[in-house]
Amino acid sequence: MLDFNTLTAFSSTYCIGICAFLIPANLISTLSTIILTLLSRPAIQIWQSAGIASFFALLMILHVFAWFMMGVVMAPTYILLVLGSICLLANFMTILSHRRFAFRT
Repeated sequence: MLDFNTLTAFSSTYCIGICAFLIPANLISTLSTIILTLLSRPAIQIWQSAGIASFFALLMILHVFAWFMMGVVMAPTYILLVLGSICLLANFMTILSHRRFAFRT
């Protein structure tokens, strides 16, 4: 069973390490998804890249929600929430745009 107290304690204890990993992982994986789409790579590569990037973005959003549950409301929490949301939206948009452009060619 999932224990949210353990997850929030882990999130608060290792916040610097989590953010130090997730911020570059989000940016690099989302950028690679966009680049693969612009290079017209096969759909399976784009889906794999978008899946990995979406996983990192969801982890970032869950990390921020853990901080909201603890009552930490500061500018970095909102900035990280926006970053995760933009990365998640960008991945969905690249998948949708690839599907639309794939039918035209």
